[in-house]
Amino acid sequence: MTVRAAVSADLPLLQDIERAAGEPFRIFGMPEIADDEPPALDLLERFLKAGHAWVAEDAAGRLVAYLIGEPLDGAFHIEQVSVHPDAAHQGVGRTLIAYAAERARRQGLTGLTLTTFSEVPWNAPYYRRLGFRVLAETDLTPGLRRIHAAEADHGLHRWPRVCMYKATDAG
Repeated sequence: MTVRAAVSADLPLLQDIERAAGEPFRIFGMPEIADDEPPALDLLERFLKAGHAWVAEDAAGRLVAYLIGEPLDGAFHIEQVSVHPDAAHQGVGRTLIAYAAERARRQGLTGLTLTTFSEVPWNAPYYRRLGFRVLAETDLTPGLRRIHAAEADHGLHRWPRVCMYKATDAG
């Protein structure tokens, strides 16, 4: 597997990965999440232009996962990390997150943050295994509070969600 910066030609494939990665939510009783539209091309392009969009390719050069994010309140916020189900359970997500952590560390950012479903096995429990911890409401930064509120407005809080943090050991 290879991790590299995304390029514009990758962006429609990232949407395909997102759609495929959403399907397991249907089986978990969350069809609204499975049916949610992937990030729009213009949003993906914004992350790409900022240098915060990375993809994972398998040995045959096929894109199997991506991660997008941006600096937020001194940390790198992972907006989305998605792995195609055909590449699940092969360490692809872990590799992308480690790549983002190293990039964040080199930029002097203190850690990684993300928001996720607390009870979905491949969400919060997975991130805990990678060293993330759930942030208490009182520990949320202003940026995380804005994201959390926007997610609630989008209807994501129909299912329990949490904000999580993992230190990068920067500085």
